[in-house]
Amino acid sequence: MPHSRALVIGGTRNLGPALVQKLLDRGDQVTLLHRGKTNYPFPSQVEELFADRSQPDQFAAALARRNFDLVVDTTLYTGADATTTAQLLQGRIGRYLFLSTGQVYLVRDGLQRPFREEDYAGATIPAPPLAQRHDYENWLYGMDKRAAEDALFRAAATGFPLTVLRLPGVNSERDHHDRILNYLARLQDGGPILVPASTADVPHLPLRHVYGEDVVDALLLAAQSPAAAGRAYNISQEETATIEAFLTLLARIAQRPLQSVKVPRAILEAAGLLPSCSPFSSQWMSALDNTRSRAELGMSYTPLQQYLERIVHHFASVPSRTPPGYEQRAAELQLAPNWQPVSANHI
Repeated sequence: MPHSRALVIGGTRNLGPALVQKLLDRGDQVTLLHRGKTNYPFPSQVEELFADRSQPDQFAAALARRNFDLVVDTTLYTGADATTTAQLLQGRIGRYLFLSTGQVYLVRDGLQRPFREEDYAGATIPAPPLAQRHDYENWLYGMDKRAAEDALFRAAATGFPLTVLRLPGVNSERDHHDRILNYLARLQDGGPILVPASTADVPHLPLRHVYGEDVVDALLLAAQSPAAAGRAYNISQEETATIEAFLTLLARIAQRPLQSVKVPRAILEAAGLLPSCSPFSSQWMSALDNTRSRAELGMSYTPLQQYLERIVHHFASVPSRTPPGYEQRAAELQLAPNWQPVSANHI
């Protein structure tokens, strides 16, 4: 049966608007709690509360004397905040869904891709040097998300009604990182896309992301499944694609010619062109085995081509805008002629 009172913590970007709408469509009373930093024109029947979770007294005051059948937490990032949240909501909610990340596996030592839920437990890798800022920040993000999961699972051992969904990169029409829009902008201008070259030491990781609408569907399925209590689920598309295959498909859908060149990663990093020149070229991209979510939640995933068509159509139907990072395009075009073109592969 549908829940009647739903709380979404965060929810103003990317997945939030679609989740709120689907909750409303099934008849829920929806409350949104966020800091007020990012606004979205939600329907008038959505109640909005404002609080900063890092200020426990403020957070508790916003939710005082309130009970919910469902809580979806989209913006929980630390063990301390997880502990505060579980203590505040204990005994007042029917189910708590936490959006975690595949990076909880990337900080594990010695795992093989794609990662399974059973791979979570075990030793973690040491922190990269602070001078390697990108690597350090991504390591810290994965470690902090693990700390949040660990705190929530400790609460679950005493009855907190937890379900965890672990996500890889989420592609959607509202992706606030503008990753696909960055590729589309470069396809539209007709110039080459710069891609880090694979090496034996640092290969270019294949892509295995997920469509945002599928994440919303997974949340609703997990909310309605009694068996999902106390469980973690990887949420991921079926296909694994090379960067060349992805760009070939995207260019075909956008009906634009594809030019791409391989450039040593170190040169792109030194020039400050990553990640904007190729957002899907990070070494911190997870690849998740989705077997458990299909078997236990009944998930089915939108094919890669189908959801890319939706995203491309969306950007073609709204006013054009320049994504952040495109301001360095001139430097990319100046660098490109020095390196070899990429040959297209197929999915």
